[in-house]
Amino acid sequence: MSAVDYHSDVTRHVLWSIFGVLSAASITGYFLSISAKSERAKATVANLNSRTKSWWVMVIVLLCALAFDQKGSALIFGIISFLAFREYITATPTRRADHLSLFVCFFLILPFQYWLVYDTWYGMFAIMIPVYAFVLIPVLTVLAGDTTEFLARNARTQWGLMVCVYSISHIPMLETLDVKNLKMGNAGLILFLVAVIQGSDVLQYIWGKLMGKHPIAPTLSPKKTIEGFVGGTISACLLGVIMHRLTPFNMWQAFVISFALCCLGFFGGLIMSAIKRERGIKDWGTLIEGHGGMMDRIDSLCFSAPFFFHVVRYFFTS
Repeated sequence: MSAVDYHSDVTRHVLWSIFGVLSAASITGYFLSISAKSERAKATVANLNSRTKSWWVMVIVLLCALAFDQKGSALIFGIISFLAFREYITATPTRRADHLSLFVCFFLILPFQYWLVYDTWYGMFAIMIPVYAFVLIPVLTVLAGDTTEFLARNARTQWGLMVCVYSISHIPMLETLDVKNLKMGNAGLILFLVAVIQGSDVLQYIWGKLMGKHPIAPTLSPKKTIEGFVGGTISACLLGVIMHRLTPFNMWQAFVISFALCCLGFFGGLIMSAIKRERGIKDWGTLIEGHGGMMDRIDSLCFSAPFFFHVVRYFFTS
Protein backbone atom coordinates (compact mmCIF):
# COMPACT_ATOMS: atom_id res chain seq x y z
CA MET A 1 0.00 0.00 0.00
CA SER A 2 1.16 3.54 -0.71
CA ALA A 3 1.99 6.13 1.91
CA VAL A 4 -0.54 8.74 2.90
CA ASP A 5 -0.91 11.59 0.44
CA TYR A 6 -0.15 14.74 2.40
CA HIS A 7 -1.16 16.90 -0.57
CA SER A 8 -4.80 15.80 -0.75
CA ASP A 9 -7.60 18.07 0.47
CA VAL A 10 -8.85 15.53 3.02
CA THR A 11 -5.37 15.08 4.48
CA ARG A 12 -4.87 18.83 4.74
CA HIS A 13 -8.21 19.25 6.51
CA VAL A 14 -7.30 16.49 8.98
CA LEU A 15 -3.91 18.04 9.67
CA TRP A 16 -5.41 21.50 10.15
CA SER A 17 -7.93 20.03 12.60
CA ILE A 18 -5.30 18.11 14.58
CA PHE A 19 -2.84 20.96 14.87
CA GLY A 20 -5.67 23.43 15.45
CA VAL A 21 -6.88 21.46 18.47
CA LEU A 22 -3.34 21.11 19.84
CA SER A 23 -2.64 24.81 19.33
CA ALA A 24 -5.89 25.75 21.06
CA ALA A 25 -5.01 23.45 23.97
CA SER A 26 -1.54 25.00 24.26
CA ILE A 27 -2.87 28.56 24.19
CA THR A 28 -5.63 27.73 26.70
CA GLY A 29 -3.09 26.05 28.98
CA TYR A 30 -0.85 29.12 28.87
CA PHE A 31 -3.62 31.49 29.96
CA LEU A 32 -4.84 29.05 32.61
CA SER A 33 -1.32 28.87 34.05
CA ILE A 34 -1.31 32.66 34.37
CA SER A 35 -4.76 32.87 35.99
CA ALA A 36 -4.43 29.89 38.36
CA LYS A 37 -4.23 31.05 41.98
CA SER A 38 -4.53 28.07 44.33
CA GLU A 39 -1.88 25.36 44.58
CA ARG A 40 -4.43 22.74 43.54
CA ALA A 41 -5.40 24.72 40.44
CA LYS A 42 -1.74 25.28 39.53
CA ALA A 43 -1.02 21.57 39.87
CA THR A 44 -4.00 20.66 37.66
CA VAL A 45 -3.01 23.18 34.99
CA ALA A 46 0.62 22.02 35.09
CA ASN A 47 -0.55 18.45 34.56
CA LEU A 48 -2.72 19.46 31.62
CA ASN A 49 0.12 21.48 30.04
CA SER A 50 2.58 18.59 30.37
CA ARG A 51 0.03 16.30 28.75
CA THR A 52 -0.44 18.78 25.89
CA LYS A 53 3.32 18.98 25.30
CA SER A 54 3.47 15.20 25.23
CA TRP A 55 0.61 15.07 22.72
CA TRP A 56 2.55 17.36 20.39
CA VAL A 57 5.43 14.89 20.42
CA MET A 58 3.21 11.81 20.04
CA VAL A 59 1.19 13.32 17.18
CA ILE A 60 4.35 14.26 15.29
CA VAL A 61 5.72 10.71 15.76
CA LEU A 62 2.45 9.20 14.54
CA LEU A 63 2.32 11.46 11.49
CA CYS A 64 5.92 10.58 10.66
CA ALA A 65 4.94 6.91 10.80
CA LEU A 66 1.98 7.53 8.51
CA ALA A 67 4.18 9.38 6.02
CA PHE A 68 5.55 5.97 4.94
CA ASP A 69 3.89 2.74 3.83
CA GLN A 70 3.69 -0.31 6.09
CA LYS A 71 7.49 -0.63 6.02
CA GLY A 72 8.04 2.67 7.82
CA SER A 73 5.05 2.11 10.09
CA ALA A 74 6.35 -1.36 10.99
CA LEU A 75 9.67 0.13 12.07
CA ILE A 76 8.15 2.86 14.26
CA PHE A 77 5.53 0.63 15.88
CA GLY A 78 8.21 -2.03 16.35
CA ILE A 79 10.18 0.50 18.42
CA ILE A 80 7.02 1.32 20.38
CA SER A 81 6.48 -2.38 21.10
CA PHE A 82 10.11 -2.78 22.18
CA LEU A 83 9.84 0.11 24.65
CA ALA A 84 6.49 -1.11 26.01
CA PHE A 85 7.70 -4.70 26.40
CA ARG A 86 10.84 -3.47 28.17
CA GLU A 87 8.71 -1.52 30.66
CA TYR A 88 6.47 -4.53 31.19
CA ILE A 89 9.37 -6.93 31.84
CA THR A 90 11.08 -4.40 34.13
CA ALA A 91 7.92 -4.21 36.26
CA THR A 92 7.39 -7.98 36.50
CA PRO A 93 9.55 -10.44 38.48
CA THR A 94 12.03 -12.53 36.50
CA ARG A 95 14.85 -14.93 37.35
CA ARG A 96 18.23 -15.65 35.82
CA ALA A 97 16.76 -18.73 34.17
CA ASP A 98 14.48 -16.43 32.11
CA HIS A 99 17.32 -14.53 30.45
CA LEU A 100 17.58 -16.75 27.36
CA SER A 101 13.84 -16.69 26.63
CA LEU A 102 13.72 -12.93 27.19
CA PHE A 103 16.68 -12.41 24.85
CA VAL A 104 14.87 -14.40 22.17
CA CYS A 105 11.66 -12.42 22.78
CA PHE A 106 13.35 -9.03 22.41
CA PHE A 107 15.83 -9.72 19.62
CA LEU A 108 14.26 -12.53 17.58
CA ILE A 109 10.50 -12.85 18.10
CA LEU A 110 9.69 -9.12 18.25
CA PRO A 111 11.71 -8.17 15.13
CA PHE A 112 10.36 -11.19 13.24
CA GLN A 113 6.75 -10.23 14.05
CA TYR A 114 7.30 -6.78 12.55
CA TRP A 115 9.21 -8.24 9.60
CA LEU A 116 6.01 -10.18 8.88
CA VAL A 117 4.19 -6.83 8.76
CA TYR A 118 6.90 -5.52 6.43
CA ASP A 119 6.54 -8.60 4.24
CA THR A 120 2.70 -8.55 4.47
CA TRP A 121 2.74 -12.28 5.34
CA TYR A 122 -0.62 -12.41 7.13
CA GLY A 123 -0.78 -16.19 7.62
CA MET A 124 2.42 -16.36 9.69
CA PHE A 125 1.72 -12.96 11.28
CA ALA A 126 -1.54 -14.28 12.76
CA ILE A 127 -0.05 -17.38 14.41
CA MET A 128 3.65 -16.73 15.02
CA ILE A 129 3.35 -15.41 18.61
CA PRO A 130 0.13 -17.18 19.74
CA VAL A 131 1.41 -20.58 18.51
CA TYR A 132 5.15 -20.78 17.88
CA ALA A 133 6.39 -18.26 20.47
CA PHE A 134 3.92 -19.73 22.98
CA VAL A 135 5.68 -23.10 22.64
CA LEU A 136 9.23 -21.78 22.29
CA ILE A 137 9.32 -19.66 25.46
CA PRO A 138 8.78 -22.50 28.01
CA VAL A 139 11.11 -24.76 26.00
CA LEU A 140 13.91 -22.22 26.40
CA THR A 141 13.08 -21.63 30.06
CA VAL A 142 13.01 -25.30 31.01
CA LEU A 143 16.55 -25.75 29.65
CA ALA A 144 17.79 -23.62 32.57
CA GLY A 145 16.42 -26.16 35.03
CA ASP A 146 14.85 -23.63 37.43
CA THR A 147 11.32 -24.72 38.37
CA THR A 148 10.60 -21.88 40.83
CA GLU A 149 7.25 -20.35 39.77
CA PHE A 150 7.85 -21.93 36.38
CA LEU A 151 4.27 -21.60 35.15
CA ALA A 152 3.84 -18.02 36.41
CA ARG A 153 7.16 -16.87 34.94
CA ASN A 154 6.42 -18.24 31.50
CA ALA A 155 2.81 -17.03 31.56
CA ARG A 156 3.99 -13.48 32.35
CA THR A 157 6.41 -13.49 29.44
CA GLN A 158 3.87 -14.98 27.03
CA TRP A 159 1.21 -12.50 28.11
CA GLY A 160 3.60 -9.58 27.73
CA LEU A 161 4.44 -10.64 24.18
CA MET A 162 0.75 -10.91 23.31
CA VAL A 163 -0.11 -7.48 24.71
CA CYS A 164 2.96 -5.41 23.87
CA VAL A 165 3.99 -6.98 20.57
CA TYR A 166 1.28 -9.11 18.97
CA SER A 167 -1.62 -6.73 19.67
CA ILE A 168 0.24 -3.54 18.74
CA SER A 169 1.60 -5.07 15.52
CA HIS A 170 -1.98 -5.09 14.21
CA ILE A 171 -1.81 -1.28 13.90
CA PRO A 172 0.78 -1.09 11.08
CA MET A 173 -0.75 -4.26 9.60
CA LEU A 174 -3.80 -2.10 8.79
CA GLU A 175 -1.73 -0.58 5.98
CA THR A 176 -1.60 -3.95 4.20
CA LEU A 177 -5.38 -4.32 3.84
CA ASP A 178 -7.00 -3.94 0.43
CA VAL A 179 -9.74 -1.43 1.22
CA LYS A 180 -11.18 0.57 -1.65
CA ASN A 181 -11.90 4.30 -1.91
CA LEU A 182 -10.20 5.49 1.28
CA LYS A 183 -9.93 9.29 1.27
CA MET A 184 -6.59 9.29 3.09
CA GLY A 185 -5.36 5.83 2.12
CA ASN A 186 -4.85 3.05 4.65
CA ALA A 187 -3.14 5.54 6.95
CA GLY A 188 -6.59 6.98 7.58
CA LEU A 189 -7.58 3.70 9.25
CA ILE A 190 -4.69 4.03 11.70
CA LEU A 191 -5.53 7.67 12.34
CA PHE A 192 -9.18 6.77 12.99
CA LEU A 193 -8.23 4.01 15.45
CA VAL A 194 -5.71 6.09 17.37
CA ALA A 195 -7.91 9.21 17.41
CA VAL A 196 -10.95 7.36 18.77
CA ILE A 197 -9.02 5.42 21.42
CA GLN A 198 -6.76 8.21 22.60
CA GLY A 199 -9.59 10.71 22.24
CA SER A 200 -11.70 8.51 24.48
CA ASP A 201 -8.95 8.48 27.12
CA VAL A 202 -8.61 12.27 27.07
CA LEU A 203 -12.35 12.90 26.98
CA GLN A 204 -12.99 10.48 29.85
CA TYR A 205 -10.36 12.39 31.84
CA ILE A 206 -12.02 15.74 31.05
CA TRP A 207 -15.57 14.54 31.74
CA GLY A 208 -14.35 12.91 34.93
CA LYS A 209 -12.78 16.18 36.09
CA LEU A 210 -15.93 18.14 35.23
CA MET A 211 -18.66 15.80 36.46
CA GLY A 212 -17.11 12.66 37.93
CA LYS A 213 -18.60 11.58 41.27
CA HIS A 214 -19.04 7.81 41.19
CA PRO A 215 -15.87 5.67 40.77
CA ILE A 216 -16.40 2.89 38.30
CA ALA A 217 -13.65 0.68 39.76
CA PRO A 218 -12.56 2.26 43.06
CA THR A 219 -10.04 -0.43 44.04
CA LEU A 220 -8.29 -0.46 40.65
CA SER A 221 -8.47 3.09 39.32
CA PRO A 222 -10.33 5.47 41.65
CA LYS A 223 -10.03 8.41 39.23
CA LYS A 224 -12.09 6.61 36.57
CA THR A 225 -15.75 7.49 37.10
CA ILE A 226 -19.05 6.39 35.59
CA GLU A 227 -19.72 9.95 34.46
CA GLY A 228 -16.28 10.19 32.86
CA PHE A 229 -16.69 6.85 31.08
CA VAL A 230 -20.16 7.66 29.72
CA GLY A 231 -19.30 11.22 28.68
CA GLY A 232 -15.93 10.28 27.20
CA THR A 233 -17.30 7.26 25.31
CA ILE A 234 -20.20 9.15 23.77
CA SER A 235 -17.91 12.04 22.82
CA ALA A 236 -15.36 9.68 21.27
CA CYS A 237 -18.12 7.90 19.33
CA LEU A 238 -19.21 11.25 17.90
CA LEU A 239 -15.57 11.91 17.00
CA GLY A 240 -15.58 8.57 15.17
CA VAL A 241 -18.72 9.61 13.28
CA ILE A 242 -17.05 12.87 12.26
CA MET A 243 -14.00 10.95 11.01
CA HIS A 244 -15.96 8.21 9.22
CA ARG A 245 -14.93 9.54 5.79
CA LEU A 246 -11.40 8.29 6.50
CA THR A 247 -12.79 4.75 6.67
CA PRO A 248 -15.05 2.43 4.65
CA PHE A 249 -17.74 2.79 7.36
CA ASN A 250 -20.97 4.72 7.08
CA MET A 251 -21.92 6.98 9.99
CA TRP A 252 -23.81 4.31 11.97
CA GLN A 253 -21.08 1.75 11.45
CA ALA A 254 -18.49 4.29 12.61
CA PHE A 255 -20.54 4.97 15.77
CA VAL A 256 -20.98 1.26 16.64
CA ILE A 257 -17.33 0.38 15.93
CA SER A 258 -16.16 3.42 17.90
CA PHE A 259 -18.33 2.33 20.84
CA ALA A 260 -16.79 -1.17 20.77
CA LEU A 261 -13.30 0.35 20.53
CA CYS A 262 -13.95 2.64 23.51
CA CYS A 263 -15.21 -0.26 25.64
CA LEU A 264 -12.25 -2.46 24.74
CA GLY A 265 -9.86 0.42 25.31
CA PHE A 266 -11.40 1.18 28.70
CA PHE A 267 -11.08 -2.41 29.89
CA GLY A 268 -7.55 -2.58 28.48
CA GLY A 269 -6.58 0.40 30.63
CA LEU A 270 -8.39 -1.09 33.63
CA ILE A 271 -6.62 -4.45 33.27
CA MET A 272 -3.22 -2.79 33.02
CA SER A 273 -4.11 -0.70 36.09
CA ALA A 274 -4.85 -3.94 37.95
CA ILE A 275 -1.39 -5.23 37.05
CA LYS A 276 0.21 -1.98 38.22
CA ARG A 277 -1.71 -2.23 41.50
CA GLU A 278 -0.50 -5.77 41.95
CA ARG A 279 3.10 -4.71 41.29
CA GLY A 280 2.79 -1.62 43.52
CA ILE A 281 3.67 0.95 40.83
CA LYS A 282 1.86 4.10 39.68
CA ASP A 283 3.13 4.20 36.08
CA TRP A 284 4.90 1.75 33.81
CA GLY A 285 7.71 4.24 33.26
CA THR A 286 8.71 7.91 32.91
CA LEU A 287 9.39 8.05 29.17
CA ILE A 288 6.58 10.49 28.31
CA GLU A 289 6.14 13.63 30.42
CA GLY A 290 2.68 13.75 31.95
CA HIS A 291 1.79 10.29 30.65
CA GLY A 292 4.14 7.88 32.43
CA GLY A 293 5.71 5.24 30.23
CA MET A 294 5.03 3.97 26.74
CA MET A 295 2.84 1.20 28.16
CA ASP A 296 0.67 3.81 29.89
CA ARG A 297 -0.11 5.30 26.47
CA ILE A 298 -0.78 2.15 24.49
CA ASP A 299 -2.66 0.08 27.10
CA SER A 300 -6.01 0.95 25.49
CA LEU A 301 -4.71 0.17 22.00
CA CYS A 302 -3.47 -3.27 23.10
CA PHE A 303 -7.01 -4.55 23.44
CA SER A 304 -8.71 -2.57 20.68
CA ALA A 305 -6.21 -2.80 17.78
CA PRO A 306 -6.70 -6.54 16.97
CA PHE A 307 -10.50 -6.13 17.09
CA PHE A 308 -10.40 -3.15 14.72
CA PHE A 309 -8.00 -4.87 12.31
CA HIS A 310 -10.15 -7.97 11.99
CA VAL A 311 -13.42 -6.07 11.67
CA VAL A 312 -11.93 -4.14 8.74
CA ARG A 313 -10.30 -7.26 7.24
CA TYR A 314 -13.32 -9.56 7.40
CA PHE A 315 -16.08 -7.10 6.53
CA PHE A 316 -14.61 -4.22 4.51
CA THR A 317 -11.83 -5.60 2.30
CA SER A 318 -12.22 -6.64 -1.31
